[in-house]
Amino acid sequence: MEIKSPKIQESKSLEFNRKILEKGKIQALLIPTSQLIKPFKLKKPQLELDSPALRSASKNKISIAIDLNEISQLGKKQKAICLSNLIYIIKLCRKSNTNLALINTKDKKDVQALLTSLGASSQQIGKTIYLKA
Repeated sequence: MEIKSPKIQESKSLEFNRKILEKGKIQALLIPTSQLIKPFKLKKPQLELDSPALRSASKNKISIAIDLNEISQLGKKQKAICLSNLIYIIKLCRKSNTNLALINTKDKKDVQALLTSLGASSQQIGKTIYLKA
């Protein structure tokens, strides 16, 4: 599914994200790469998302957006940390039944293959929204 001009809000703090996701006046919450680059602390990424926030996102039909163009421009170590955090986000979204939105996608089939290799289910891949910025 492709959306031409969605309302996207950039993620900031956990409290801010919860309020935004509970109100439901946006279509997608953008996770910036600065949050995805943070290394793990005690086997858990330091993301500004948690499962209650994602449950309210799925209730209000808000997608979690990730910019693939920014990830592709990172260095090797930062890209590895970013992809491991992306795996964690995919698992959280699968548990809470929240849709993913991918920004700056060039080829839909390549992105689907990437999501499959990162552990996304076929249902998640089918519900993923592809945005072109």
